Amino acid sequence: MVLYRATAEIQTTLLIFARQEAPVPNSPQTWRKERAAALEKPVRGRYPSLRARLSNDARPDARDRPPRAMDEQGEDASDRMMTAPQPRDIWPGSRRRVMLYSHDTFGLGHLRRCRTIAHALAASDPEMSVLILTGSPVAGRFDFASHVDHVRLPGVVKLPNGEYASHNLGIHIEETVRLRTALIASADAAFQPDMIIVDKEAAGFRGELLPTLEAAKRRGATLVLGLRDVLDDPEALAAEWARKGAMRTIEQFFDEIWVYGVPQICEPLSGLGAPQKVLNRVNYTGYLRRETPDHSPEIGLTPPHEPYVLVTTGGGGDGAALIDWVLSAYEHDAEIPLHAVILYGPFMAAEKRAEFERRAEALAGRVTTASFDSRVERLLAESVGAVAMGGYNTFCEILSMDKPAVIAPRVAPRREQLIRAAAAERLGLARMLHRPRDGEEPEVMARAIRGLATQKPPSAMGVAGLLSGLDTIVGRAAARFHSRAKR
Repeated sequence: MVLYRATAEIQTTLLIFARQEAPVPNSPQTWRKERAAALEKPVRGRYPSLRARLSNDARPDARDRPPRAMDEQGEDASDRMMTAPQPRDIWPGSRRRVMLYSHDTFGLGHLRRCRTIAHALAASDPEMSVLILTGSPVAGRFDFASHVDHVRLPGVVKLPNGEYASHNLGIHIEETVRLRTALIASADAAFQPDMIIVDKEAAGFRGELLPTLEAAKRRGATLVLGLRDVLDDPEALAAEWARKGAMRTIEQFFDEIWVYGVPQICEPLSGLGAPQKVLNRVNYTGYLRRETPDHSPEIGLTPPHEPYVLVTTGGGGDGAALIDWVLSAYEHDAEIPLHAVILYGPFMAAEKRAEFERRAEALAGRVTTASFDSRVERLLAESVGAVAMGGYNTFCEILSMDKPAVIAPRVAPRREQLIRAAAAERLGLARMLHRPRDGEEPEVMARAIRGLATQKPPSAMGVAGLLSGLDTIVGRAAARFHSRAKR
């Protein structure tokens, strides 16, 4: 009951304007002037600034209003009991709106991908607003561009036994899912996006997105499923999708499927038995180009003046093995000519980070370490090359900055990074270090780091459409908005 009332109040705050029948002003400037004048009037009630817009000359006729309802304190609660927004086209100065959903139960990948897409969409259209729904606990550590903002959903974490739990609230996971479901539905009802882009999980975490997909479909919003270039080994993915009913959800709700990569690397729906009508919705966008952020050099980690290699594990939750391997290489070979800048990632265990810090300090200034830098693009752009695990976002950054790279992929719990790294090596885009094939001795990593100085950059391979992702996404979104405007 408490959750319902809170959700209703959130909706009421945004929807009271939608119930008026006053003429819509000719321009946003006129509306702002009228609103400013209304706010100066003395009013009473729980939401005085909003109720001012519902002055007597702007209220609907009493015959059109629902019966009055009272709450426990005897106050008029009718406005707070509104359950659905009116069509958004009655709002003055209505903008095109996109909502991105990112479940974010682990790592940084989903949030960073959504943020990149959101910034590109907002930059392409001055009349577009983009809202990101994310469960990432570090969302507040990122900058968001003008006309882009985010709603932080209560977090969930994956336990060592494979089960999920609430990250901070201390409530049962099912209660957490119910809360997230209600917040997502409320954000959709209030924001009324024209387009929803869902990152990877078609139905959301444990189906939390289904009520929102149903509501959005009814009002005619465009629904897009965004998939990274590689999901997992087809056999494992087929079993997972069958358990979740993912293909059924895709077939029922989604208008388009955007694969953020090129088919030369992977065709993620291959081998899943997807019906032809689903395959017809697939568009390979190319990878998402990243730009070096325009900010003061004093912001973020200051790179060393000498040539260096950037070592990054992404979120860092599963990156300890890579950091250990790189530090062992520097401990083994005192003549490696490149300084190492190591980013642990915000999710690396504190005890592991402390151990690595002790080892780095003993290397007499040959290694610089940091937990996290949200502007990693600048560090990569100024480096000689990179050593990484090969997650999607890091791979995009390597391609965008056109840097030679050594990729040491993880192989569990998913084979995604191994599949991507093997394909990249086959195309000449990066070098892969795979322990079962190459060995795991310190000298193996030391040789690979030394080789970065002569390794060819990705651009030398001439793969067509490799970095066209954001241009393709902006173009397809614009086409969808144009089609809606003609209806």
